Amino acid sequence: MALLCRHDRVLWLANMQSAGEKQYYALALLRALSNNLPADTVVGVLYDVGCQLHRSIVKWNFLPEFAERMVFALAVFHAFGHQWACQLVYHPRKCMGFGLTDGEGCERFWSSIKQLIPTLRISGDCEQPIEQRQQLHL
Repeated sequence: MALLCRHDRVLWLANMQSAGEKQYYALALLRALSNNLPADTVVGVLYDVGCQLHRSIVKWNFLPEFAERMVFALAVFHAFGHQWACQLVYHPRKCMGFGLTDGEGCERFWSSIKQLIPTLRISGDCEQPIEQRQQLHL
């Protein structure tokens, strides 16, 4: 998972150890961001499931020192997969401060490095074929 700035430059990466986008990866990236910003900075967060992340932060009091300074919205192309009520609140074209930012920078980033993914993938000892383990002298 990655955290990018408004101009689609990578700020932080998280090495996902389990399948699926777990909220704790997003929370860890947001904590890293909050630790490196001035205390009065307001941050717009565009995320595929920004509505669910926002609800979890409010409900479980995650990132209490930073939560009040975050404004959540959905990535533009993912917004149409959400219910109408969710779109009314979280669509970036309806939220102040997002302009024409589409929130799809991560998708563009992963597309640009897709050739690297198979070679950088982590394989545990039990997940490797026997022949590969023997070649590596494990």
